[in-house]
Amino acid sequence: MNPLNSDTSLFHRLRFVLVETSRAGNIGSVARAMKTMGFGELVLVAPRCADPLNDPEAVAFASGALDVLQGARIVASLGEALEGCNFAAAVSARLREFSPPVWTPRAFAGHAAGQDDVRAALILGNERAGLPNDIVEKCNVLINIPANPAYSSLNLSQAAQVMAYECRMAASGDGLPATPVGFQGDAASLAQIEGMYAHLEEALVSIGFLNADNPKKLMPRLKRLFARTRLETEEVNILRGIARQILKR
Repeated sequence: MNPLNSDTSLFHRLRFVLVETSRAGNIGSVARAMKTMGFGELVLVAPRCADPLNDPEAVAFASGALDVLQGARIVASLGEALEGCNFAAAVSARLREFSPPVWTPRAFAGHAAGQDDVRAALILGNERAGLPNDIVEKCNVLINIPANPAYSSLNLSQAAQVMAYECRMAASGDGLPATPVGFQGDAASLAQIEGMYAHLEEALVSIGFLNADNPKKLMPRLKRLFARTRLETEEVNILRGIARQILKR
């Protein structure tokens, strides 16, 4: 089983909570932001728009994420929204005089992804007023998204997208995609790669590109170049085929 799909994966442990959202379109946009990054649990606390799960604007902005939108729960209080969670993070552009520790999105993502017993909630406030102080003070941390100091206010769905992205990267590990993008072949072994280097060096000497008596740093630089590519077996075979043709001529 893919560990990213297990019950302990952050994709199953993270909840997005929207408090008193005014525009149904923003709820739909948040649903879309969540789904693009693999998250699906959305809770709405006392939304100010009527029928937010079926509002035409919400449906339009959700685009292909109708399952996330229409699967959202609507509750009357933050307490209900946080049932089952053991870590709450308030997301706000406004720092408070009295607040929990201030974290970056990346710090939160690393913490939430790194501990299987953390069931976290990201709490985002109303479009105009943000989150009230009493909600922020109840949270474990306050997340402040680094932005232009002269204009640091993000749209609700933009803030949700930043958080969802950072959490996906942390859950995937080392900043790699959760699933391979495009075709991926078998990684070449160290022995295969060393054989390719020797073959390539021989070919470069044969055409006068590399002086065997004074090689300088050409081969180390080529090795560094290829090391960044994560060579696959078929790619090594292609390079050795080129070296073979060079030597034939």
